[in-house]
Amino acid sequence: MNSVLIFILEILYALTIISVVIVVISENRNPIKTLSWVMVLVFLPFVGLIWYLTFGQDFTKKQIITKRMYSKLKKRPLDEIGTLEEVAYPKEHASLIRLLKNLDNTPLLGGNNVQLFTRGDEKLERLLIDIENAKEHIHVEYYAFENDAIGAKVRNALIQKSLQGVEVRVIYDSFGSRKAKKGFFEEFRKAGIEVEPFLKLALPKLTSRLNFRNHRKMVIIDGRIGYVGGMNIADRYIDGFQWGIWRDTHARIEGKGVQGLQSIFLIDWFFVSQTLITSRKYFPELPAFGNIAMQTVNSGPLREEREISHGILQAIYDAQKSIFIQTPYFVPPESLLQALQAAAVRGLDVRVMIPKRSDVRLVHLATLSFLKEVLQSGIKVYLYEKGFLHSKMMVFDDSLTLIGSVNFDSRSFEHNFEVEAFIYDCNVAKKAIDIFVEDQRFSQIISSREWMKRPQVLRFFESLMRLFAPLL
Repeated sequence: MNSVLIFILEILYALTIISVVIVVISENRNPIKTLSWVMVLVFLPFVGLIWYLTFGQDFTKKQIITKRMYSKLKKRPLDEIGTLEEVAYPKEHASLIRLLKNLDNTPLLGGNNVQLFTRGDEKLERLLIDIENAKEHIHVEYYAFENDAIGAKVRNALIQKSLQGVEVRVIYDSFGSRKAKKGFFEEFRKAGIEVEPFLKLALPKLTSRLNFRNHRKMVIIDGRIGYVGGMNIADRYIDGFQWGIWRDTHARIEGKGVQGLQSIFLIDWFFVSQTLITSRKYFPELPAFGNIAMQTVNSGPLREEREISHGILQAIYDAQKSIFIQTPYFVPPESLLQALQAAAVRGLDVRVMIPKRSDVRLVHLATLSFLKEVLQSGIKVYLYEKGFLHSKMMVFDDSLTLIGSVNFDSRSFEHNFEVEAFIYDCNVAKKAIDIFVEDQRFSQIISSREWMKRPQVLRFFESLMRLFAPLL
């Protein structure tokens, strides 16, 4: 009897797997990703099915924001502020600027001043000052918001401003901020702050949402000052780990470019609250705070366009001298990997810096599997040894700097809701290059010959994890 029951269960499971495989194939995904899911389902019994139900389903087929509503939120206010004056920019980036404008109505906005932070304590100190000086409205959006010493400081500062009559809205990612618990955010609400989770993780929608995360880290104050980069609100961004510092990069922007961040926040606010906000008061007329031009680009799984990855690809094609990339996770799509290799082959100085030790072991193994072919094409690879390198910064030639929430991996480019500042300015690029070169002092540069001397078993496990790279 037991053997018959086991046989029936095996048949049912096999039919379930076959049905799911048919669904995966029918979705017309990227062929590599489709093959990866088929391998998971076939070779990892039960575990593969649970993994697919948790991370493989695509809720984005549902049109949560119509194209008309998206255009109303994104295009109208930015068109008004983006046509006030002719913006000066380095002409070698004309194709990239036009691409981003055509992809997502992302105007080039001038008159900005940009300050770069590489230390969490300096960013936090300046942020708290700007919050304290806020007059009308503060919009906050973070992937990770934790109930620790730093989280309490920021929360208390926001509560104080709300009690003074300043409008405060907060969006947090349900998965990234899961450690903060419900009571932490209730303190915001008690003070009159509007707080919403992004894709709330609750049954029955848990499994279809867990794979899609709002990875953005933004603050917009009075439509004039903005923060964007890799730092969340948590102690570790200042204290680091027992085994090393937390090395990150964040930007403070003052000027019209902030209103690109404002537009992205209000789109997300409509998404989480179904409240439409298009008032001109959130996009005030601003004087010039500097002469820096920039585009603020968002991307996410709700739209078929991959704005940020397309922009990075164009920037690689346009580069004439150098490409410097800092990223905690390097699991690139094939198109970006080949573009970087081609850039190195045609003689550009291409450098990639990743952490020697990571906070996500499996993704780090997949990252290491790419280094052989990267090194063989002439790209220089640096392993940061002072701590965990979480910086998401790219510099092209000496005139374009990218700073935002995007990791150089498929998850950021395809599954996460991300934001990236494309900054067109020689002085900012010089500062970014100086940061990169300074980090080289605490990094190990590796050679192709040395890399191939590592144990065969380790290289096998790295190659094994690479098979699942499109799913990580």
